[in-house]
Amino acid sequence: MTSIRHHIPEDILASYVSGSLSYAFSLIVASHISLCKDCRARLETHEAVGGGLLEATKPAPVSADLLDNVLGALDAPFEAPRTFARQGPLPGPVVEALGGKPPVWRSLGMGIGQCVLQRSKNQSVRLLSIPPGQAVPDHGHRGLELTLVLKGAFSDETGHFGVGDLEVADEHLEHTPMALEGETCICLAATDARLKFNAFVPRMLQPVLGI
Repeated sequence: MTSIRHHIPEDILASYVSGSLSYAFSLIVASHISLCKDCRARLETHEAVGGGLLEATKPAPVSADLLDNVLGALDAPFEAPRTFARQGPLPGPVVEALGGKPPVWRSLGMGIGQCVLQRSKNQSVRLLSIPPGQAVPDHGHRGLELTLVLKGAFSDETGHFGVGDLEVADEHLEHTPMALEGETCICLAATDARLKFNAFVPRMLQPVLGI
């Protein structure tokens, strides 16, 4: 998609390639890569660099029975992993996270819906459905928030974000994202800390909604 203007930062892409990125943020990156040919090319570059570093690494001693263990594993029954194709605006990685089923939306009020894909004490990743012209309550951040647009578009204090665009928000950003007129905006959002809502009602509902 050549219209994508907001891409994955270099440090996050490097963490993804190294396998050190959390599941929530990895799902965002994998979904963006499935939409963005430029970031796919950057990913391949990171992988090539990583491969070169591995080849340059000095050999390490291994146990005497390692070869037998590897050969035994090769003889074990193997079931090919299931692949998930894109479904409507949802890229394959999101469809996989949903287990191939359609999202089940839970109301957040004001016509906004969410479908939680994974949540732990400090991290969460969810789908958000925002009606045209509706704003998400003004909020700041205690950590990192990655938001990927899958359908429609939204704008905030930092600019305009359309399909495939990735917004990176940290503790320095306070914003009020608003879905643009025309169609429902569907986003995939991941956080590693609770948001900081300024209005009383969203703050009161946070423990229930898990945002």
